[in-house]
Amino acid sequence: MDGRLRDDEVVVGGDARQRYYDSSGYGRPLEANSVALSRVEAAYLLFKGDLDGVDGMGFREFLADAGDEIATRFLVYADLRDRGFYLSPAREGWVDAPRSNADFVVYPRGKGPWDDSVLYRVRVVGERADVPADRLGDVVLAVVDEESEITYLETDRADLRGSSATDLPAGVPADLLDDRVLVWDPPEELHHRGFYGQPLDDRDRDRDRALQLSLVEAAYLADEGVLSLGGRTDDPETETVREHGREVEGERFDRRLRVYRALRERGMVPKTGFKFGSDFRTYADVESVEELGHSECLVRVLPTDHIFSPRDLALDVRLAHGVRKRMIFALVGPNEEITDWISVGRLTP
Repeated sequence: MDGRLRDDEVVVGGDARQRYYDSSGYGRPLEANSVALSRVEAAYLLFKGDLDGVDGMGFREFLADAGDEIATRFLVYADLRDRGFYLSPAREGWVDAPRSNADFVVYPRGKGPWDDSVLYRVRVVGERADVPADRLGDVVLAVVDEESEITYLETDRADLRGSSATDLPAGVPADLLDDRVLVWDPPEELHHRGFYGQPLDDRDRDRDRALQLSLVEAAYLADEGVLSLGGRTDDPETETVREHGREVEGERFDRRLRVYRALRERGMVPKTGFKFGSDFRTYADVESVEELGHSECLVRVLPTDHIFSPRDLALDVRLAHGVRKRMIFALVGPNEEITDWISVGRLTP
Protein backbone atom coordinates (compact mmCIF):
# COMPACT_ATOMS: atom_id res chain seq x y z
CA MET A 1 0.00 0.00 0.00
CA ASP A 2 1.10 3.57 -0.68
CA GLY A 3 0.50 6.79 1.18
CA ARG A 4 0.51 10.43 0.25
CA LEU A 5 1.69 13.40 2.24
CA ARG A 6 -0.96 15.83 3.41
CA ASP A 7 0.33 18.61 5.63
CA ASP A 8 2.18 16.77 8.39
CA GLU A 9 0.35 13.46 7.92
CA VAL A 10 0.50 10.50 5.60
CA VAL A 11 -2.92 9.48 4.28
CA VAL A 12 -3.47 5.89 3.21
CA GLY A 13 -6.67 4.76 1.47
CA GLY A 14 -8.21 1.43 0.52
CA ASP A 15 -8.75 -0.87 3.49
CA ALA A 16 -6.18 1.03 5.58
CA ARG A 17 -8.44 1.35 8.60
CA GLN A 18 -8.80 -2.42 9.00
CA ARG A 19 -5.19 -3.10 8.12
CA TYR A 20 -3.51 -0.45 10.24
CA TYR A 21 -5.83 1.06 12.85
CA ASP A 22 -8.25 -1.73 13.77
CA SER A 23 -5.68 -4.53 13.80
CA SER A 24 -2.58 -2.74 15.13
CA GLY A 25 -3.48 0.72 16.44
CA TYR A 26 -1.66 2.79 13.82
CA GLY A 27 -2.87 6.26 12.89
CA ARG A 28 -6.33 7.76 13.24
CA PRO A 29 -9.40 6.84 11.19
CA LEU A 30 -10.63 9.04 8.36
CA GLU A 31 -13.66 8.74 6.10
CA ALA A 32 -14.07 5.79 3.70
CA ASN A 33 -11.77 3.41 5.61
CA SER A 34 -8.75 5.67 5.13
CA VAL A 35 -6.30 6.48 7.92
CA ALA A 36 -3.95 9.34 8.68
CA LEU A 37 -0.52 8.29 9.90
CA SER A 38 1.93 10.54 11.66
CA ARG A 39 5.31 10.81 9.97
CA VAL A 40 6.97 8.62 12.58
CA GLU A 41 4.29 5.93 12.20
CA ALA A 42 4.70 6.00 8.44
CA ALA A 43 8.49 5.76 8.80
CA TYR A 44 8.13 2.69 11.01
CA LEU A 45 5.73 0.99 8.58
CA LEU A 46 8.09 1.74 5.69
CA PHE A 47 10.98 0.34 7.71
CA LYS A 48 9.04 -2.85 8.44
CA GLY A 49 7.87 -3.21 4.82
CA ASP A 50 4.21 -2.85 5.82
CA LEU A 51 3.87 0.30 3.70
CA ASP A 52 5.23 0.33 0.17
CA GLY A 53 5.94 4.01 -0.24
CA VAL A 54 4.93 7.59 0.46
CA ASP A 55 4.69 9.80 -2.64
CA GLY A 56 7.16 7.43 -4.30
CA MET A 57 9.63 7.55 -1.40
CA GLY A 58 10.97 4.51 0.38
CA PHE A 59 12.17 4.46 3.98
CA ARG A 60 15.53 6.12 3.33
CA GLU A 61 14.15 8.96 1.23
CA PHE A 62 11.19 9.49 3.55
CA LEU A 63 13.37 9.71 6.64
CA ALA A 64 15.66 12.24 4.96
CA ASP A 65 12.70 14.29 3.75
CA ALA A 66 11.14 14.39 7.23
CA GLY A 67 14.05 16.36 8.73
CA ASP A 68 16.38 15.85 11.68
CA GLU A 69 13.71 16.01 14.37
CA ILE A 70 12.18 12.68 13.39
CA ALA A 71 15.32 10.58 13.89
CA THR A 72 15.28 10.26 17.69
CA ARG A 73 11.50 9.93 17.82
CA PHE A 74 11.62 7.14 15.24
CA LEU A 75 14.14 5.20 17.35
CA VAL A 76 11.95 5.42 20.46
CA TYR A 77 8.76 4.64 18.54
CA ALA A 78 10.37 1.58 16.97
CA ASP A 79 11.74 0.38 20.32
CA LEU A 80 8.36 0.60 22.05
CA ARG A 81 6.54 -1.02 19.12
CA ASP A 82 9.07 -3.84 19.10
CA ARG A 83 8.42 -4.31 22.83
CA GLY A 84 4.77 -4.99 22.03
CA PHE A 85 3.18 -1.63 22.83
CA TYR A 86 0.67 0.34 20.79
CA LEU A 87 1.30 4.08 20.92
CA SER A 88 -0.03 7.27 19.39
CA PRO A 89 1.36 10.75 18.79
CA ALA A 90 0.45 12.90 21.79
CA ARG A 91 -1.26 15.58 19.77
CA GLU A 92 -4.65 16.96 18.87
CA GLY A 93 -6.73 14.57 16.80
CA TRP A 94 -4.92 11.45 17.96
CA VAL A 95 -5.50 11.53 21.72
CA ASP A 96 -7.76 13.29 24.20
CA ALA A 97 -6.18 16.06 26.25
CA PRO A 98 -2.77 16.10 24.53
CA ARG A 99 0.07 17.58 26.56
CA SER A 100 2.86 19.79 25.32
CA ASN A 101 5.54 17.95 27.29
CA ALA A 102 4.96 14.55 25.61
CA ASP A 103 5.60 13.11 22.15
CA PHE A 104 3.78 9.78 22.51
CA VAL A 105 0.99 8.21 24.50
CA VAL A 106 1.74 4.54 25.24
CA TYR A 107 -1.09 2.14 26.01
CA PRO A 108 -0.91 -0.91 28.29
CA ARG A 109 -0.17 -4.18 26.51
CA GLY A 110 -3.39 -5.47 25.00
CA LYS A 111 -4.84 -1.95 24.82
CA GLY A 112 -4.87 0.62 22.03
CA PRO A 113 -6.08 4.07 20.99
CA TRP A 114 -9.68 2.91 21.16
CA ASP A 115 -9.32 2.37 24.94
CA ASP A 116 -9.25 5.00 27.69
CA SER A 117 -6.25 3.53 29.49
CA VAL A 118 -2.83 5.20 29.24
CA LEU A 119 0.34 3.55 30.56
CA TYR A 120 2.97 6.22 29.83
CA ARG A 121 3.27 9.64 28.32
CA VAL A 122 6.69 9.72 26.69
CA ARG A 123 8.88 12.66 25.82
CA VAL A 124 11.84 11.99 23.52
CA VAL A 125 15.11 13.88 24.04
CA GLY A 126 18.66 13.51 22.83
CA GLU A 127 21.43 13.27 25.39
CA ARG A 128 22.49 16.88 24.74
CA ALA A 129 19.00 18.39 25.00
CA ASP A 130 17.82 20.83 27.65
CA VAL A 131 15.20 19.48 30.05
CA PRO A 132 13.36 22.15 32.08
CA ALA A 133 12.72 20.91 35.61
CA ASP A 134 9.20 22.35 35.68
CA ARG A 135 8.14 20.16 32.73
CA LEU A 136 8.81 16.93 34.60
CA GLY A 137 6.57 15.03 36.97
CA ASP A 138 4.06 13.24 34.76
CA VAL A 139 6.14 12.04 31.83
CA VAL A 140 8.64 9.35 30.90
CA LEU A 141 11.83 10.74 29.39
CA ALA A 142 13.19 8.57 26.60
CA VAL A 143 16.80 9.67 26.31
CA VAL A 144 18.55 8.68 23.08
CA ASP A 145 22.34 8.79 23.43
CA GLU A 146 24.92 9.32 20.70
CA GLU A 147 25.08 5.58 19.98
CA SER A 148 21.27 5.38 19.66
CA GLU A 149 20.86 3.51 22.95
CA ILE A 150 17.68 4.47 24.80
CA THR A 151 17.39 5.10 28.54
CA TYR A 152 13.91 5.52 30.00
CA LEU A 153 13.54 7.77 33.04
CA GLU A 154 10.16 7.84 34.77
CA THR A 155 9.27 11.13 36.45
CA ASP A 156 6.45 11.45 38.98
CA ARG A 157 5.27 13.90 41.59
CA ALA A 158 6.38 12.74 45.02
CA ASP A 159 4.45 13.03 48.28
CA LEU A 160 7.03 12.55 51.01
CA ARG A 161 5.54 11.66 54.38
CA GLY A 162 6.95 10.19 57.56
CA SER A 163 6.22 9.65 61.23
CA SER A 164 9.38 11.11 62.74
CA ALA A 165 8.46 13.77 65.27
CA THR A 166 9.50 14.70 68.78
CA ASP A 167 8.75 17.44 71.28
CA LEU A 168 11.57 19.98 71.24
CA PRO A 169 13.06 21.80 74.24
CA ALA A 170 13.51 25.57 74.39
CA GLY A 171 16.41 27.89 75.20
CA VAL A 172 19.21 25.33 74.76
CA PRO A 173 22.62 27.07 74.99
CA ALA A 174 24.57 27.03 71.72
CA ASP A 175 27.44 28.83 70.00
CA LEU A 176 27.91 29.74 66.34
CA LEU A 177 31.39 28.59 65.33
CA ASP A 178 32.50 28.99 61.71
CA ASP A 179 30.06 26.98 59.53
CA ARG A 180 28.37 25.00 62.30
CA VAL A 181 26.69 25.46 65.68
CA LEU A 182 27.71 23.66 68.88
CA VAL A 183 25.15 22.80 71.53
CA TRP A 184 26.50 22.27 75.01
CA ASP A 185 24.94 19.62 77.23
CA PRO A 186 22.23 18.86 74.66
CA PRO A 187 18.95 17.39 75.87
CA GLU A 188 18.19 13.87 74.73
CA GLU A 189 15.31 15.04 72.51
CA LEU A 190 17.65 16.73 70.06
CA HIS A 191 19.90 13.96 68.82
CA HIS A 192 18.74 10.67 70.28
CA ARG A 193 15.05 11.20 69.52
CA GLY A 194 14.96 13.93 66.87
CA PHE A 195 18.18 12.97 65.08
CA TYR A 196 19.41 16.54 64.99
CA GLY A 197 23.14 17.07 64.65
CA GLN A 198 26.12 14.83 65.29
CA PRO A 199 27.83 14.30 68.68
CA LEU A 200 31.22 15.96 68.93
CA ASP A 201 32.59 12.71 70.34
CA ASP A 202 30.37 9.81 69.31
CA ARG A 203 32.53 7.39 71.28
CA ASP A 204 30.96 8.64 74.50
CA ARG A 205 27.71 6.68 74.41
CA ASP A 206 26.66 7.54 77.95
CA ARG A 207 26.47 11.29 77.55
CA ASP A 208 26.73 13.78 74.70
CA ARG A 209 29.03 16.52 75.91
CA ALA A 210 28.41 18.61 72.80
CA LEU A 211 26.33 18.33 69.67
CA GLN A 212 27.36 19.72 66.29
CA LEU A 213 24.55 21.16 64.17
CA SER A 214 24.78 22.12 60.52
CA LEU A 215 23.82 25.69 59.70
CA VAL A 216 20.55 24.59 58.12
CA GLU A 217 19.64 22.51 61.20
CA ALA A 218 20.61 25.38 63.49
CA ALA A 219 18.64 27.96 61.49
CA TYR A 220 15.55 25.75 61.66
CA LEU A 221 15.93 25.13 65.42
CA ALA A 222 16.63 28.82 66.06
CA ASP A 223 13.41 29.71 64.21
CA GLU A 224 11.58 27.26 66.48
CA GLY A 225 13.00 28.91 69.61
CA VAL A 226 14.97 25.80 70.56
CA LEU A 227 18.42 27.39 70.65
CA SER A 228 19.80 30.14 72.81
CA LEU A 229 22.70 31.41 70.73
CA GLY A 230 25.13 33.28 72.91
CA GLY A 231 22.46 33.43 75.59
CA ARG A 232 19.75 34.91 73.32
CA THR A 233 16.67 33.46 71.64
CA ASP A 234 15.34 36.66 70.02
CA ASP A 235 14.93 37.24 66.30
CA PRO A 236 18.19 39.21 65.73
CA GLU A 237 20.22 36.27 66.96
CA THR A 238 18.18 33.85 64.87
CA GLU A 239 18.79 36.00 61.81
CA THR A 240 22.53 35.80 62.51
CA VAL A 241 22.47 32.08 61.67
CA ARG A 242 20.59 32.75 58.44
CA GLU A 243 22.97 35.53 57.44
CA HIS A 244 25.96 33.31 58.09
CA GLY A 245 24.37 30.56 56.02
CA ARG A 246 23.90 33.02 53.14
CA GLU A 247 27.54 34.08 53.43
CA VAL A 248 28.65 30.45 53.18
CA GLU A 249 26.21 29.21 50.50
CA GLY A 250 24.64 32.26 48.88
CA GLU A 251 20.95 32.17 47.91
CA ARG A 252 21.10 28.36 47.88
CA PHE A 253 20.97 28.41 51.69
CA ASP A 254 17.45 29.87 51.82
CA ARG A 255 16.18 27.25 49.35
CA ARG A 256 17.74 24.43 51.36
CA LEU A 257 16.33 25.78 54.62
CA ARG A 258 12.85 26.00 53.09
CA VAL A 259 13.00 22.37 51.94
CA TYR A 260 14.50 21.25 55.27
CA ARG A 261 11.58 22.85 57.11
CA ALA A 262 9.04 21.28 54.73
CA LEU A 263 10.54 17.83 55.23
CA ARG A 264 10.46 18.18 59.03
CA GLU A 265 6.86 19.37 58.85
CA ARG A 266 6.02 16.26 56.82
CA GLY A 267 7.44 13.99 59.50
CA MET A 268 10.70 13.29 57.66
CA VAL A 269 14.22 13.57 59.09
CA PRO A 270 16.61 15.22 56.62
CA LYS A 271 20.35 14.73 57.05
CA THR A 272 23.19 15.80 54.82
CA GLY A 273 23.39 14.01 51.49
CA PHE A 274 26.91 15.21 50.69
CA LYS A 275 28.36 11.71 50.34
CA PHE A 276 25.75 11.00 47.67
CA GLY A 277 26.08 14.28 45.81
CA SER A 278 22.72 15.60 47.03
CA ASP A 279 21.47 18.13 49.57
CA PHE A 280 19.74 15.69 51.90
CA ARG A 281 19.14 12.04 52.61
CA THR A 282 15.85 11.39 54.39
CA TYR A 283 14.46 9.02 57.01
CA ALA A 284 10.71 8.52 57.22
CA ASP A 285 10.37 6.75 60.58
CA VAL A 286 12.87 7.58 63.32
CA GLU A 287 12.08 6.73 66.92
CA SER A 288 15.67 6.84 68.15
CA VAL A 289 19.15 6.91 66.62
CA GLU A 290 19.87 3.57 68.29
CA GLU A 291 17.26 1.93 65.99
CA LEU A 292 18.05 3.92 62.88
CA GLY A 293 17.46 2.19 59.56
CA HIS A 294 18.64 3.13 56.10
CA SER A 295 17.58 6.40 54.54
CA GLU A 296 15.02 6.05 51.77
CA CYS A 297 15.47 9.12 49.55
CA LEU A 298 18.07 11.51 48.23
CA VAL A 299 16.85 15.08 47.81
CA ARG A 300 18.39 17.78 45.63
CA VAL A 301 17.12 21.33 46.06
CA LEU A 302 16.88 23.33 42.85
CA PRO A 303 15.28 26.56 41.64
CA THR A 304 12.05 26.06 39.73
CA ASP A 305 13.62 27.39 36.53
CA HIS A 306 16.49 24.87 36.65
CA ILE A 307 17.44 23.27 33.35
CA PHE A 308 18.68 19.67 33.49
CA SER A 309 20.86 17.92 31.01
CA PRO A 310 19.82 14.29 30.50
CA ARG A 311 23.35 13.28 31.51
CA ASP A 312 22.97 14.93 34.94
CA LEU A 313 19.60 13.28 35.46
CA ALA A 314 21.02 9.88 34.53
CA LEU A 315 23.96 10.33 36.92
CA ASP A 316 21.70 11.26 39.86
CA VAL A 317 19.33 8.40 39.19
CA ARG A 318 22.14 5.88 38.75
CA LEU A 319 23.74 6.91 42.03
CA ALA A 320 20.44 6.79 43.94
CA HIS A 321 19.63 3.38 42.49
CA GLY A 322 23.11 2.12 43.39
CA VAL A 323 22.59 2.97 47.07
CA ARG A 324 18.97 1.74 47.06
CA LYS A 325 17.37 5.14 47.40
CA ARG A 326 14.76 7.17 45.57
CA MET A 327 15.90 10.35 43.78
CA ILE A 328 13.81 13.42 44.59
CA PHE A 329 14.17 16.95 43.27
CA ALA A 330 12.61 19.73 45.35
CA LEU A 331 11.87 22.77 43.20
CA VAL A 332 11.79 26.11 44.98
CA GLY A 333 10.40 29.20 43.29
CA PRO A 334 10.40 32.90 44.19
CA ASN A 335 9.61 33.85 47.78
CA GLU A 336 10.87 30.42 48.91
CA GLU A 337 7.74 28.68 47.64
CA ILE A 338 8.16 24.95 46.97
CA THR A 339 6.53 24.47 43.58
CA ASP A 340 7.02 20.72 43.16
CA TRP A 341 8.58 17.51 44.41
CA ILE A 342 9.77 15.43 41.44
CA SER A 343 10.73 11.76 41.70
CA VAL A 344 12.93 10.34 38.92
CA GLY A 345 13.86 6.67 38.45
CA ARG A 346 14.96 4.19 35.82
CA LEU A 347 12.20 2.45 33.89
CA THR A 348 12.18 -0.72 31.84
CA PRO A 349 9.03 -0.61 29.69
